[in-house]
Amino acid sequence: MVVRVAERARESGAARVCVATDDREIARAVEEAGFEAVLTRADHPTGTDRIAEVVERFGLDDSAIVVNVQGDEPLIEPGLVRAVAALLADTPEAAIATACHPIRSSEEFFDPNAVKVVLDSAGLARYFSRAPVPWARDAFASSKQLPPELPCHRHIGVYAYRAAFLRLFPRLAVSPLERFEALEQLRALEHGFAIRVAIVEGWRSVPVDVPQDVARVEAHLREVGRC
Repeated sequence: MVVRVAERARESGAARVCVATDDREIARAVEEAGFEAVLTRADHPTGTDRIAEVVERFGLDDSAIVVNVQGDEPLIEPGLVRAVAALLADTPEAAIATACHPIRSSEEFFDPNAVKVVLDSAGLARYFSRAPVPWARDAFASSKQLPPELPCHRHIGVYAYRAAFLRLFPRLAVSPLERFEALEQLRALEHGFAIRVAIVEGWRSVPVDVPQDVARVEAHLREVGRC
C-alpha cells in the first residue's frame, strides 16, 4: 500500500519523493520498489513530527514546500498533491494547506474514522473532529438523515507545509484537543496557525482507516485495471 502511495506522489511531478518511516521492513519494501526511504526515530507522536525530522536531515530551505501524503491513501490523486502545494504557495497567511470533500451520506457523517472539518467563508479551517459536525439540531431531532444543504466536509489526508513551519511544529506544546481527538492539525489551530482548505468535488479515494477498507481499495484498483 505504501508503495502505491509513493507511486501516486511521483505522478504529481514532485521534485523529490521520500517515504519517512521507523519500520525497517517498510523501508526495505519501498527501496526495492525504487523509491527513497528515510528511517526516522520511533518516538514521534505524529506524522508531522516525523516529517519535521526529515526536513532537518535534508537541510531544506525554510521556503521549501513539503507535501505530506499519508500512507493510508493509496488512491490519492496526483493532481490533488499538486493542488495543495499550489494552494499553500498562493496563501502566504496560512501555515498549512489541505483538502476536504463534501459528505453526502449519513453513514460517512457519523463514522468516527471519517474526520470532519468545519470551514469559514474564507476557506480556512475552524475545527477538525471525529464527531459529526456541524450538528443539524432541528433535522437530527427527528431523524439521522443528512440534510442535503448541511455544509459538512470530510478531511482528506494530505497536507502541504513550508519547511520553516515544520521546524517549528515539534516545539509547539501538544494541545488537549489534539490529544483527545488524536488529530495533529489541531495543534496548529490551537496555537493560532491558519490552515487553508481546498474543497474537492467528486472525490473517490478510499482511505484505509480500518482493515475492511483494504477490500474496497482492491476492488477499485481491479475496476480501473491497476491491480
